[in-house]
Amino acid sequence: MAFWPSVIVATPAHSGVGASLTYRSELLLAPGALVRVPLGSREVLGVVWDCPTTPPEGLTEAQTKAVAGVLDGLPPLNGCWRQLVRFAAQYYQRSLGEVALAALPPQLRELGNDQLARRLKRRAKAVASAAPVAETGTAPVQPGGHDLSAEQAEALQALAAATAPVLLYGATGSGKTEVYLRATQQALQAGAHTQVLVMVPEINLTPQLETRFRERFEPAFGAGSVVCLHSGMTPAQRLSSWLAAHTGSARIVLGTRMAVFASLPGLRLIVVDEEHDPSYKSQEGARYSARDLAVYRAKIESEALATDGTGLHAGPHPRPLPEGEGVNTPRCQVLLGSATPSLESWHAADQGRYVRLAMPGRIGGGALPRLRLVDMNHQPKGAVLAPPLVAAMGERIARGEQCLVLLNRRGYAPVLACHDCGWKSGCPHCSAYRVFHKLDRTLRCHHCGFTERVPRACPDCGNIDIAPVGRGTEQIEEQLAGLLADVRRPDGSPARVARMDADSTRLKGSLEMQLAALHSGEVDVLVGTQMIAKGHDFRRITLVAGINADSALFASDYRAPERLFALLMQAAGRAGRDAAQSGASEMWVQTWYPQHPLFATLKKHDYPAFAAEQLTEREQAGMPPYGFQALLRADARTQQAAQAFLNIAAEQATGLPLRDQITLYPAVPLTIQRVANVERAQMLVESASRGALQRFLAAWQPVLHGCRSAPEAKGLVRWAVDVDPLSI
Repeated sequence: MAFWPSVIVATPAHSGVGASLTYRSELLLAPGALVRVPLGSREVLGVVWDCPTTPPEGLTEAQTKAVAGVLDGLPPLNGCWRQLVRFAAQYYQRSLGEVALAALPPQLRELGNDQLARRLKRRAKAVASAAPVAETGTAPVQPGGHDLSAEQAEALQALAAATAPVLLYGATGSGKTEVYLRATQQALQAGAHTQVLVMVPEINLTPQLETRFRERFEPAFGAGSVVCLHSGMTPAQRLSSWLAAHTGSARIVLGTRMAVFASLPGLRLIVVDEEHDPSYKSQEGARYSARDLAVYRAKIESEALATDGTGLHAGPHPRPLPEGEGVNTPRCQVLLGSATPSLESWHAADQGRYVRLAMPGRIGGGALPRLRLVDMNHQPKGAVLAPPLVAAMGERIARGEQCLVLLNRRGYAPVLACHDCGWKSGCPHCSAYRVFHKLDRTLRCHHCGFTERVPRACPDCGNIDIAPVGRGTEQIEEQLAGLLADVRRPDGSPARVARMDADSTRLKGSLEMQLAALHSGEVDVLVGTQMIAKGHDFRRITLVAGINADSALFASDYRAPERLFALLMQAAGRAGRDAAQSGASEMWVQTWYPQHPLFATLKKHDYPAFAAEQLTEREQAGMPPYGFQALLRADARTQQAAQAFLNIAAEQATGLPLRDQITLYPAVPLTIQRVANVERAQMLVESASRGALQRFLAAWQPVLHGCRSAPEAKGLVRWAVDVDPLSI
């Protein structure tokens, strides 16, 4: 008997290939099974979506190809996972295959049955030798080094009773991580096969969190019970972690946004740390928000458990739990944590869709850092670092304390310029400047990666006096080393300045080494980008300085104030985390606009007031979360072709469903309109209704496919829809 499985393969939405492809099989294949199928001249990995006994109408056996092989050593991907992928593809206007296959480890696509069997056998041996716990899975977990505060205990109690997503609004240093650990402990001890997903916004936050989770849970659940999933891992490491999660041997998965798609058949808790962070929104491929998908995933997992208790429910729409239901019903909870929640999450809590829990106090009763504004109008002309700030840093170092300097711009200087003829270090392939990196004497484009040695003289006029313009972390590191050259540590040794950014942490293991040096006290001043401003528990830092905050005060992006407030408040939270030193901890901000209202709210650490003000402005302007947006982006060989495609798409949208509820703005170039010799343009799509926007975008898809062939759009490379964009 023949079967006709529908298989999902990796095809981008703009390719025009259907949602699934029909193949022929002699075996009945379970939905979610992983198979290898022919596609053109290649053999690719696919996911079986369903397996009917009759072919689609009009399709004959001669028109189909047979399934090449089945990865029968792996359990099928369950119904909740498939529903998550289906929702993500529909909501973010991508193809099923693009989302589903991107969620699987790349190395899985290369393995045959024999290779996979060997890996699974090795994994089974490792799990058997490492797991000391009984079958019940309820081995005792050692508590943390201190008792829970009253706020932490109340938060855990409320989390256990909540039937809606929980927003944990906790001040920096309030002990949110301990709440995550205790909530994880409760979830794991609820059953022998339960699993927990813990998400962080950036790779650099995983080492510290991984250490704490391993120390807490591996003695009880065995080595290998905690695994990581992020793009910084090798393909073999990613495959190993994914297999551990998929087969259930990993009880805890720590990861970045990609981990939201991890196959976790026993998932009972999802923690999203620093939930406000824009890094949770993908900026390439399927432009999904991992935070929003985490909320949806918890909902469908809970629905599955409420339906049959197995987690395998595959219905098309999860139903919300009725009021009061779920307290004694197995469910999957989602916990969003931040000291500066996103305005979308804050608004959801205001509306009662989320449960908001507050932890305003720091562990040990320490105070939040005092904010000091440095008016740069009153500082010496040309000063990069205000003398009072440098003096304060010297005093801290002399007492054995540490300082952190935040500048969200890497490299030595943003541009190299000739003041005689006006030449600047532009990138020949992008409409952007190449950044001057002094350490290796290169000009490097941070958009396309094009790199050249610094010229000895101006390429246009021959002037040898070309100079850096602006400042990056390399330059601040160099200047601080000079300014603090005479400062001595308590043991009489000179002050040590280090830098942490994407350049200094590029090599494998360099991030862990730099963090270890800071924690051990080898470094006195750490200069870095936003990667040092959030999540880290630096116990000896008592002074944090932000030295280029003004650039976001008057930006055209309506989200700029929210991002700046969050960045500065998160950075301030790195200071005074040791309660004994919290009273003397400070956050210094250099600014030319000390009277700006954002700083007045920041001084009080009053995020609720800031959120209320911003939400009022957004409501008046109809901006998210009160309105809903999408961007249609087009990449082409010429700017004219990119904009022509967008304009034709707008013209042909006339008559589509709900067009009267949609606003289409004119096509415009992106801020950086050319990257790697490809011109980029965009069109903003707005609606007051999320449902109307979604239905319009779905109806627009075939129109967009047709617009590709328009003569005016010749040279179009690709197009994509970005739903709920974070930058416009």
